Amino acid sequence: MKSFTDLGLSSELVKACETNLCWYDATKIQREVIPLALQGKNDVFAISPSCTGKVGAFVLPILHALLETGPNLDTFFACVLTTSRLLVSQINTCFIILGSQFGVKSAMLHESCNKEFQANQISKQPHIIVIDDAHLVLNTPFEQELFEILARTRSERSTFLFSPTFTERVHTIQSACLRNPVKIDISSQYSIVDTLQHQRYPPNVGRKVCYLAYTLTERTGRTSVVFTKTCGTSLRLALILKKLGFRAIPVIIYMSQAKKLESLNAFKTGECNILLCSETSCRGLDIPAVDTVINYDMPVYTNDYMYRVGTTHANAVISFVKQFKTIERLIGSQIPVYPAPYEDVMRLKSCVSEAENFAEKVHLCIEHSYVLGSWQVEIVAPLPICSNWK
Repeated sequence: MKSFTDLGLSSELVKACETNLCWYDATKIQREVIPLALQGKNDVFAISPSCTGKVGAFVLPILHALLETGPNLDTFFACVLTTSRLLVSQINTCFIILGSQFGVKSAMLHESCNKEFQANQISKQPHIIVIDDAHLVLNTPFEQELFEILARTRSERSTFLFSPTFTERVHTIQSACLRNPVKIDISSQYSIVDTLQHQRYPPNVGRKVCYLAYTLTERTGRTSVVFTKTCGTSLRLALILKKLGFRAIPVIIYMSQAKKLESLNAFKTGECNILLCSETSCRGLDIPAVDTVINYDMPVYTNDYMYRVGTTHANAVISFVKQFKTIERLIGSQIPVYPAPYEDVMRLKSCVSEAENFAEKVHLCIEHSYVLGSWQVEIVAPLPICSNWK
């Protein structure tokens, strides 16, 4: 292991890492990226999965450069681009925690900000550009905005590009944005966790909600993250599970940023032990010590299967999956069927049906309340199957 001092970071910044974030040893991606970034001779293209320390890999050299050069307060020194407001918030928090004591100022720019203010900030031409989650940029409307931003930046800038995978889309961005880049690839070291337990439900299983409730009942007291394809499904399942007596809370795109962070904090502190995430809202999550990931809906892209697991540091993953052979090729082993006897699962049918009816009645009303940033669901008569279904 190497310390941050060994990588060449200033003693003040190393102390801030240890004191404010308890960062003592650099991760693999940090050991590879930071020395190159401090040299400032080449752009950097890093293939690094989530939860490998990649945020620190670009935040630390940016702060080090600011301390070394001592720019005036009006200088717009670095711009970090990513595709999730939640991830933007976490990156911004990292800059504030490590840099505020040195007078560094960090701000978030997103769709809710004044467009004129954002254009004015970009026109100040930052010295450093970071593009995070590059594999998603060309899957979204961000592509055009990305190239417009790059066109407004100085030609002699330093650019860092991070992606968990290398795809044709990422290659397109790399070719357009980077000059003489150094490529760093640590993806193979994090692709499969040997101790991770993979399981699946039988193909074409009916009554998915019953199987979900059964699984969560069997894992009572453990932490679980349930991934869905849409925010509507996350909201519906949250209502159903809450009606059934589970401590469940969703994070979906309708919620205000403050409410998303509040939901995450409720999960982290143990107030709730089941978190539901839609396909879009899961980006940027970094939650430690999750016992189980449940793929209620499989991700669109196969590589996101491992992204979900890496994001949550899970010990086990259980999936509703039809094309499980594709996942088996990805992980290099067969996936056993999760032991859920049909007769036992169907014993939950009556309670689950009642909870589903409840969810359908209040879904639209609660969905509207999310737009207002609230999560006030009063379950008058819960059906606590997790305590008495046997």
